[in-house]
Amino acid sequence: MNRFILTLLSVIMLISPRQGLAEGAAPWVKYEGNPVLGGKLGVCFDVTLIQEDGLYKMWFSWRTKASMGYTESVDGINWREPVVVLAPRDSGWENLINRSSVVHKGDLYYMWYTGQTSKTSQIGFATSKDGIHWERQSDQPVLKAELEWEKTSVMCPDVQWDEEDQLFKMRYSGGEQYEPNAIGYATSPDGIQWTKYENNPIFAADPKSKWEQHKVTAGQIVKRGEWYYMFYIGFENEHLARIGIARSKDGINNWVRMKNNPIVSPDQGKWDADACYKPFAIYDEKDDLWRLWYNGRKGGTEQIGLVIHQGEDLGFDE
Repeated sequence: MNRFILTLLSVIMLISPRQGLAEGAAPWVKYEGNPVLGGKLGVCFDVTLIQEDGLYKMWFSWRTKASMGYTESVDGINWREPVVVLAPRDSGWENLINRSSVVHKGDLYYMWYTGQTSKTSQIGFATSKDGIHWERQSDQPVLKAELEWEKTSVMCPDVQWDEEDQLFKMRYSGGEQYEPNAIGYATSPDGIQWTKYENNPIFAADPKSKWEQHKVTAGQIVKRGEWYYMFYIGFENEHLARIGIARSKDGINNWVRMKNNPIVSPDQGKWDADACYKPFAIYDEKDDLWRLWYNGRKGGTEQIGLVIHQGEDLGFDE
């Protein structure tokens, strides 16, 4: 177990409830050196990662450059100098590029990304042999806002490849342009032609829960054992966001929220004082812990931070 993990464990008893500590559950501990990405790079937000080849490979929304950035890290804390890997173009629907999901399948990396104008968000598709040099596979969006609940925008794709069903499976956010309202589900055999679930949205705000009474967005799915876990953003209002977890047996229906939600909340006066957005979690079997990256906002600045949860058990009632 490395020095960083030992340091985290030594301060567990000092973690406040707003950082995810709940009675009877292991806390989510914010890395004391947060943020791990941002600063001189400008506004960095909404990450997607793959752990392979002894590296964490991160694609992130680089608002300062209106593009998708890419960087690598051995420990998830110290990141190499990033590069732009997908830039906007004058196509009428992707003046800004952000909010992506990346899958490595066979010899290719697959990326679904959000293309934006001032009025709409839509989802595009590209592939790469190395995860750095990308080629768009469609001049047009592969997913658009078409249904009443989707309003003007679809964004924040989160995609997995299901080997048994031979399908790409996407959870995406739909609704208003500034912040979408709920989470939908769609499937595709090729990453281009998508079929939306007939009972969308599959996950919506809980008006009885103050911390997520306004909106829920940006669900990331992790399959562990018999459960699909979804890490998601809950909005108390348009500007105050926190992070929670829900789970489902099929990853579509009957989502149950964890009682200890939210797990990550803003810290007054800190770099994430106003909101905590877009979680991306990876369970590390070797170290028996979860690493979760998120973007925190203070004023108009967003940066990427890291949170740790010791042990695989997330704290759901069995």
